[in-house]
Amino acid sequence: MGKDKMDKKQNKKTLVILILTVILLVLIAVLAVILMKNKEKQDENTLAYTELIKELSYGNIEKIEMKTGSTTVKVKVKNVEEEKTAIVPNIESFMELVQTKVAEGNEIELIQKPRSFISQLPSIIISFLPTAIMLALFIMIFKMQGLGEKGKVYDDTERKTKIRFQDVAGLDEEKQEMMEIVEFLKKPEKYTRMGARIPKGVLLYGKPGTGKTLIAKAIAGEADVPFISMSGSEFIEMFAGLGASRVRKLFEKARKLAPCIVFIDEIDAIGSRRTSNSGAETENNQTLNQLLVEMDGFSSEETIIVLAATNRPEMLDKALLRPGRFDRQITIPTPDLKGRLEILKIHSKDKKLSEDVNLESIAEDTAGFTGAELENILNEAAIIATKNRHEDIEIMDIEEAVKKVTVGLEKRGRVYSEKDKKLTAYHEAGHAVVSRYLPTQTDVKEVSIIPRGVAGGYTMYKSDEDKYYISKTEMQEKLIALLGGRAAEKLVLDDISTGASNDIEVATKIARDMVTKYGMSDKLGPIDFQGKEPYEMQMFGENIGDKIGAEVKELIDTAYRDAQSLLIEHKDKLDAIAKELLAKEKIGEEDFKKFFA
Repeated sequence: MGKDKMDKKQNKKTLVILILTVILLVLIAVLAVILMKNKEKQDENTLAYTELIKELSYGNIEKIEMKTGSTTVKVKVKNVEEEKTAIVPNIESFMELVQTKVAEGNEIELIQKPRSFISQLPSIIISFLPTAIMLALFIMIFKMQGLGEKGKVYDDTERKTKIRFQDVAGLDEEKQEMMEIVEFLKKPEKYTRMGARIPKGVLLYGKPGTGKTLIAKAIAGEADVPFISMSGSEFIEMFAGLGASRVRKLFEKARKLAPCIVFIDEIDAIGSRRTSNSGAETENNQTLNQLLVEMDGFSSEETIIVLAATNRPEMLDKALLRPGRFDRQITIPTPDLKGRLEILKIHSKDKKLSEDVNLESIAEDTAGFTGAELENILNEAAIIATKNRHEDIEIMDIEEAVKKVTVGLEKRGRVYSEKDKKLTAYHEAGHAVVSRYLPTQTDVKEVSIIPRGVAGGYTMYKSDEDKYYISKTEMQEKLIALLGGRAAEKLVLDDISTGASNDIEVATKIARDMVTKYGMSDKLGPIDFQGKEPYEMQMFGENIGDKIGAEVKELIDTAYRDAQSLLIEHKDKLDAIAKELLAKEKIGEEDFKKFFA
């Protein structure tokens, strides 16, 4: 640790030198500006050499003052108050001419002075200024690129984190797996005595916001070891070879601090598959190669565990994922109902919740939400409660926060025509009515024609079930529900609008995935077509692209026809709900159910 403190002192010293250099440059620049202004002022009192000779020949010069070694002289011309300055190209010739005029009887006062260092200083400073600027720029560039000194390649993130496993909710199985890592760090000899090799790396992957960074910090906190954190993008810079240099310095620091944890966030920035291309790809390849070498170079005495996080594990190079490098790969999933409840309890500790707030109910309504999204909902609810001048966070504040996060900000001030309002009412009523008669679709929670975000209206569904698999029937019925809005527009208004663009986009993606990814086409069979190169597609026969397109279109067309049939059959419900939306702008879950009682 002592050597690391010395590195920190050296870093501070370098920073002080850099600041002083910048200050010096500013002072030099200011001085140069002052000197230039003085020079401009002097130019006004400058006498051309030809004019000086002419005045001297006429006998109009009363006094000449000059400094040794200088080519500039000051002269006093008769009948002129201010002294003039002139530059003499040849001092010896000029002095001979002056002596001649004195011999002829001209009264000229001749004063000679030694030249001082201060008088030479402006020209010295101006000549040195370009060199000083270049020097400062080099120092700043090297400082910015992390080459200025050894230990300051990365942010000052070396610390013993205070986060513990009790601060991480919803990841019980993953925490059990991580407890082994903590044991490795605390008592490595217990495992080495048995002949076990300590894992060198653990890869955490999952959706953004699932808590990958949080659990990495919790491991370091539980083991009470230093935590060195760095983002993958920080390794890549404009100078070739710098990424590899930063990797070396990162692991040099880790060896000094061992036992410790090195955490590389967004490792796909440097760990993506190597290519034979040039340019930036070559730099990435060099950085990745250095990372592989460093992970191979750990000895059994160096208790260093590399944790890495990514949202895209499929992008990583296979060499990085083999045993001996990232020995363990742990998926960090979105929390289930129990996990969401625990997360909400943790994030609500410092918030004033009203008695009517039921965290279990919120957990049920937020299936599929990540820990970061749940924290954001409670934070938004606190802001909304403050804005509404509530003493506590009420359930309506939390419900508004969920809508704000998932759909967007409510825009009651937007003014639109009665025609657009009617179209929106029937569009949203179409979604709601169709969904009501589809067995696999969840219950409607709220229907609104108040604009939110980019949407002119919305139909919100209850999400009270954690789904790990989706059946073909459910996906087909999801297509029908998505196209219910467009079908209602056509049925009632005999016209269609751009309001269904997002519905069509989502429906098309679902239908394409059903055919190309999940093998749910009866004609094409259980084959994965997604992401295949053209030469790979040829093995499935000619015009396979046309066949895929035809299957996708058939799914969409069938769903659209089914949506129209349901709306024709239940036209009375569609009209009643649209009429209620036009009157009240919003229908809640209980009021919606009354239409079908």
